[in-house]
Amino acid sequence: MRYLLNLVYLLLLVLAAPWLVWQAVRKGKYREGFAAKFLGRVPRRSGEKTCVWLHAVSVGEVNLLSPLLKRIAQERPDWECVVSTTTMTGMALAKKKYAGLTVFYCPLDFSWAVSAAMRRVRPDALVLAELELWPNLIAAARRHGTRVAVINGRLSEHSFTGYRRIRPLVARVLRQIDVIAAQDETYARRFCELGAEAETVHITGSMKFDGAQTDRSNPNTQRLAALASIRDDDIVFLAGSTQEPEEAVALEVYGQLSPQFPRLRLVIVPRHPDRFDAVARMLESSGLPWQRRSMLDQKAAAVDHKAAAVGRDSNGAAVQLPPQHHPSSFILHPSAFSPPPSAFRLPPSPILLVDAVGELGAWWGTATVGFVGGSLGNRGGQNMIEPAAYGAAVCFGPNTRNFRDIVAAMLAAKAAVVVADAEEIACFVRRCLEEPEYATELGRRGQALVVSQLGATGRTLALLANLIEQDRTAPAASRTAA
Repeated sequence: MRYLLNLVYLLLLVLAAPWLVWQAVRKGKYREGFAAKFLGRVPRRSGEKTCVWLHAVSVGEVNLLSPLLKRIAQERPDWECVVSTTTMTGMALAKKKYAGLTVFYCPLDFSWAVSAAMRRVRPDALVLAELELWPNLIAAARRHGTRVAVINGRLSEHSFTGYRRIRPLVARVLRQIDVIAAQDETYARRFCELGAEAETVHITGSMKFDGAQTDRSNPNTQRLAALASIRDDDIVFLAGSTQEPEEAVALEVYGQLSPQFPRLRLVIVPRHPDRFDAVARMLESSGLPWQRRSMLDQKAAAVDHKAAAVGRDSNGAAVQLPPQHHPSSFILHPSAFSPPPSAFRLPPSPILLVDAVGELGAWWGTATVGFVGGSLGNRGGQNMIEPAAYGAAVCFGPNTRNFRDIVAAMLAAKAAVVVADAEEIACFVRRCLEEPEYATELGRRGQALVVSQLGATGRTLALLANLIEQDRTAPAASRTAA
């Protein structure tokens, strides 16, 4: 079977070659990690600690692992965790987010590549986030005596329909998985219908709820708010994880409402980095004042440099300090070298384009009203838990198939509103601005729902710990033969 799969993958690779080359030249994709992807030359592990290899395909799954890795560090410090990802953006975020861990590109599902990676990493457990059913990777893990688990497992109706067409192959793969931690009963049933052994399927809830921050005063959000000069009386309309044409829709809504609501701010966070420049051109052509997130650090550094040269005299009046002057020879006000935060505040721009990866979670903490992107087009929606956790008034479009269960829970709790187009978004934002108590109550219900769903990470860790402990007590021959 592995050789047949190799042939199929090679044929697909040949057919996709022109598109891959175009993506590499035009957008810089697929240039990195060639040795790891095609030859399995991932970092070689030298220690003998219990090793857990966690695979997260892209940015969403990389973020998903955060609460689990924190719990492992706290409760199982004897485990060594390594993280693999597939995409360039996923790699950039994983290196930043898990700087203390080994991070690498996951090999493509060629038998020689995955086998080489298994020999180099020597994991005790291979943990796949959400759903990554790569037959050769899973088979290689089993041949090397490695237990396999799927965590935060989900099977959308679309995926379920597709997998059902090749059920014999899918069933064969699923029966090689030791633990499937499904998000809910619907997903669990679908895994079983595709051929998973019932005793391996467990309902743990969604770890995405556990990873959500509920405190707006967290350091990351406070730092970004200060960087963007967002004041307490500002009303932030944040459009996050957007795809075309959602940025234009958000800008249109802002343009309609800002004359009537001068404290309204617009923050746009596109889903894909390769669209940052296109959105920037759109904002530039609008004629409205705006700025890039990437420029804020530079401006803040310039302001800090200017502030460092300013003191105050004994009466509290600002004075310019001479260059190279030692402060001890001046009689200055005690706070001369600690100017208040507002003294050198950056001039705010009402529109901000966040052209940075991995910051959306913290930016949601600044939002009064949030629109969750990927929901007006065909993307299938993006994570709406994060803005709800902060208590923002949340809306999203009608196309949210990727988060159907979460959407159903939020709508049942009256914790979000579905909007079909720019007109409905404008009506929703206007109501939130004119009726602050409505926005507050909507946000309160969303936050309460998130809090009520907490605990999936702990249940998932318990399953993994049990799986690894069972593996330790099993005879080596039986582990390899499993």
